[in-house]
Amino acid sequence: MKKKKELLSTTQIIMLSFLGAIITGTLLLMLPISTKSGASAPFIDALFTATTSTCVTGLVTVPTFSYWSTFGHVVILILIQIGGLGVITVLSGIAIKLNKKMSIGSRILLQDAFNLNSLSGLVKFVIKVIKGTFIVEGVGALLYMTVFVPEFGAIGIWYALFNSVSAFCNAGIDIISESSLSSYVFNPIINYVTMALIVLGGLGYIVWWDIIRVIKNKIKHKTKMISSLSLHSKIAVFSTVFLIFGGGLCFFIFEYNNPLTMKDYNLYERITSSLFQSVTTRTAGFFTIPQENLSSASTILSVLLMLIGGSPVGTAGGIKTVTFVILIASAISAIRNKEEVNVLHRTIKKEAVSKALAVTLMSFSVFFISSLLLSYTSGADVMNVIYESASATATVGLSRNFTGTLDNIGKIIIIITMYLGRVGPISLAVAFKVKKDKQYKIKNPTEEVSVG
Repeated sequence: MKKKKELLSTTQIIMLSFLGAIITGTLLLMLPISTKSGASAPFIDALFTATTSTCVTGLVTVPTFSYWSTFGHVVILILIQIGGLGVITVLSGIAIKLNKKMSIGSRILLQDAFNLNSLSGLVKFVIKVIKGTFIVEGVGALLYMTVFVPEFGAIGIWYALFNSVSAFCNAGIDIISESSLSSYVFNPIINYVTMALIVLGGLGYIVWWDIIRVIKNKIKHKTKMISSLSLHSKIAVFSTVFLIFGGGLCFFIFEYNNPLTMKDYNLYERITSSLFQSVTTRTAGFFTIPQENLSSASTILSVLLMLIGGSPVGTAGGIKTVTFVILIASAISAIRNKEEVNVLHRTIKKEAVSKALAVTLMSFSVFFISSLLLSYTSGADVMNVIYESASATATVGLSRNFTGTLDNIGKIIIIITMYLGRVGPISLAVAFKVKKDKQYKIKNPTEEVSVG
């Protein structure tokens, strides 16, 4: 009797769903109506743009502002929204709206897409995610309008909406100019609204609901807020605050006397620009200061912040803040010769520690291979190559004015890197793992090795 053909795993479906969105976006962007010139966009540039939009990265080979038409901008915005929420989430939201009952398979798919530990309450979770996203993006758009409408007129409404979605989804693509938000480097509304959207998107939906739950309990029962948060939320919030302000302080020091960046700024402008750089590197892609003008110290710090990224179950990329904290806690436990890994007086499960190590190893492998190949094929300055590869791996979108100089081979390398960065390197490993027969559970002999 022939074995039943195995169906695709949830991880493979998630990966293919992103690939399907990219292919669809590529075909739409290749239509003559998608460009301002009316000519069909080259396949490689259409593919690159569709990938950077769906993978909410922000690296571009052609200027988004001047190259694509309004139709092209709409396609890009839709891809950004789909990429930020996740293809599976969008499809599930449509199914829920049409009152279609979700199967167990669909629920498991959603569970894996959000990396959740339980199947309970998934429908409500999806509805809250979609509603919460649209509310935050809507508020962000209204705040942007206070600047863009007086400056651009009615078209400023469209600019505000596009910028809000792009910021919340951590895409970093804008249609205002070819120099991102550089012309608004001293504008408090643009700076702080953009930072707020980036942080909210990168903080993660789980943290949102946990904070709201704690606030409600505080109002009703006068409970302590911080102690009532889950361990995940505490790690995500504390690490986010530390990285933003710690990174901001470092940028403030490193760029204080840099004549190409902040030397002529006043104190407020230096603080705002430093915080913006710290926030956008995790992992938005907007910039108010040209990245190629940063000092070497700031560039290295930016690479580190990009690779760390935002928090799990959000719109940001990178290895994630929680992963980073678990790695540090694991290292401290090893140094102190402790068997358990503890964070904030709580023990972390061994499975979580193993996953953190796997995610980091896979991510850095993608980053290293991408850097190696890009350096070999382009022969460019190593700092530009490392910055570009880190940006693509962590789906950030910042560049030292290097993306536009890539040849077709370089573009393909970055396209693959962005895709792997978005779907998650660990997902790639899981998707193509070889399934072994469960009846053979032979353990290998144990032997001591020297480490360190």
